[in-house]
This record gives sequence, structure tokens and C-alpha cells, in this order.
Amino acid sequence: MNFNKVMMFVGLAVAGLTFLGCQSGVSENEIGLRKSTLFSEDAQIAKFDYAGKAAGESELIDRAFENAPPMIPHTTEDMLPITKENNSCTSCHLPEMAAAVNATPMPKSHFYNFRTNKDLKGEMDEMRFNCVICHTTQVNAAPLVVNKFAPDFRQENGSTKSNLFDIVNEGVN
Repeated sequence: MNFNKVMMFVGLAVAGLTFLGCQSGVSENEIGLRKSTLFSEDAQIAKFDYAGKAAGESELIDRAFENAPPMIPHTTEDMLPITKENNSCTSCHLPEMAAAVNATPMPKSHFYNFRTNKDLKGEMDEMRFNCVICHTTQVNAAPLVVNKFAPDFRQENGSTKSNLFDIVNEGVN
């Protein structure tokens, strides 16, 4: 038998054993977090109420890790869709408005273009208009898996404030 045929036989044997090893008696209903078959969309997926409280009536949610985008602690139901032309978020979260309505002001990083390394002098970066790309509303739901992660904030107010703009180049030569 030549070397190529031996290697092909070994490869097929390994693939076969791997396939058989994956057939460990675990049914498709036990794979994943759904606990139902992956081959059907009829599974009952829990529904949660994302509506929550109205803006200005909710409590601030601590950040999950240092400089994480803050979570949206209020409903966004009547604020969607968010477009460049229609962005309800900026009516409260632009820095000049935030203090008056007790909202979290947008940070300096939203007024700076990191691609061109240019300060936009108070104009919001066009790439920042779709707030829900980074920020998301929260729902009070039980976790599907145990989370043992504990954030380690380097600054005392790190769970509520970001210093990303000041440290974005930290460690860069």
C-alpha cells in the first residue's frame, strides 16, 4: 500500500471515529439553551416584556465591565426605528440637554472620529447615530447559565462612568 492510500485511510478512520464519538447519546433536544429540537421552530421561547419604565423614571444599570456601553434602563418602544433623521435618543442624551433632563450625557468619544483622528467640535460622529448597535434595553429575566464573571473596575466610578476616550490609546506605541 502506498503512503497516500494509508494517509487517506487514516484520515477517513479519524473522521469516522470523530463522528461516532459525537453521537454520545445526547439527543438534539438537549443541545443548546432552548432544551428543544434544533430542527423545529415550534419551540416555546420565553417572552419577556422589554417595555420597562419610561425614560426619566428608571434606575441606572451598572456597566457589566470597565468602559462597557451603558445599558438602556428605559423603554425604547416609541423611539424606534432610530435613523440619522429621527433619533429620539439625542434629544435627551446630547451633553447640552442631559443635565436638564437628568440623563446620562453622550461621552466625548461620540464626538470624535477615530478613523480620521479628528475632533468633530461638538458634532456627533455620523457612525454613532444608531444607538442600539452598542446600547441595548434590559429585561429582568433569569439567566440561562450561571455567570461567575465579576468586573474589576480600575476607577471608583467605573460602573457608572466611562474613561474610554482618555485611555483609548493606552499601551499603544
